[in-house]
Amino acid sequence: MNEHDPYTTTLVRLLEQLAPLEGYNLSALDDVRFLRSNRPLTRTPVLYDPGIVILCQGRKRGYLGDEVYIYDAQHYLVVSVPVPFTMETDASAAEPMLALYMRLDFKLASELLLQVDEVLGASSAPPKGMYASPMDDSLRASTLRFVQAMSEPLDAQILGPALVREIYYRILTGEQGGSMRAALNRQGHFGKVTRAIRKIHTCYQQHLDVESLAQEASMSVPNFHLHFRSVTDSSPMQYVKSTRLHQARLLMLRHDMSASSAAFNVGYESASQFSREFKRFFGRTPLAEIEWMKATYALPAPTTASIYVSSH
Repeated sequence: MNEHDPYTTTLVRLLEQLAPLEGYNLSALDDVRFLRSNRPLTRTPVLYDPGIVILCQGRKRGYLGDEVYIYDAQHYLVVSVPVPFTMETDASAAEPMLALYMRLDFKLASELLLQVDEVLGASSAPPKGMYASPMDDSLRASTLRFVQAMSEPLDAQILGPALVREIYYRILTGEQGGSMRAALNRQGHFGKVTRAIRKIHTCYQQHLDVESLAQEASMSVPNFHLHFRSVTDSSPMQYVKSTRLHQARLLMLRHDMSASSAAFNVGYESASQFSREFKRFFGRTPLAEIEWMKATYALPAPTTASIYVSSH
């Protein structure tokens, strides 16, 4: 696709209007954000909530183990389970990164999944927690119609939800849609690990150990270790630590909590241990990290899409 074709030119123009501020820009739909970054970002730890990221300008690279996920104007990103990874952004003031993010609506996705599987049959593709896939002409057309509708308040309210459904459909039936359908079905080892991940994200303030998480997944500890790493490229307890640190950063950023208060709120018993692990993970002390983020990004009202503020 030529970067100056009518599709791209129109999409960039509309998203520049919908995302005038760096970082998140809220939309008429609760699960949709428009994103902008006017500067490059070096590798940063992130933990995306399940969702879909479609860029129209700029480029992002996600690093998970030995895998590199490139998402740009030619590729979109799908996250079906929260996966901690590192990410960097190519952007500038002259050509800002512009994107739309849809937090995954599992009810809507499941409804479409049933309909698609009824026609195509259940997917035999391997489930993936995250993948980048090429934009095809159908998804480009659906994305353009959606962004055009979101540019008009009445259209956004009336037509927006149906166009979100259309984008979901395009992705579920796209080149790697089978992997997303398999992930949403949550069967086999992937489904068992997903149950443990859900417990981590709902109970991270509580005491968590490998034995209880393996029990949640109905797996032996050795098998749980093996299959958890295959889904997240992380050990279970590394994942717990990453989740707690990301959530603590969110509490400090959005609710002006002190580092010690945030530490205790996410399950740390020692504020000094929290500060050491936070600096090792993010590369800055808690105070320095929050000051940097507040100076760098225009932030919206609190949202459960916790870590996405760090990625733009």
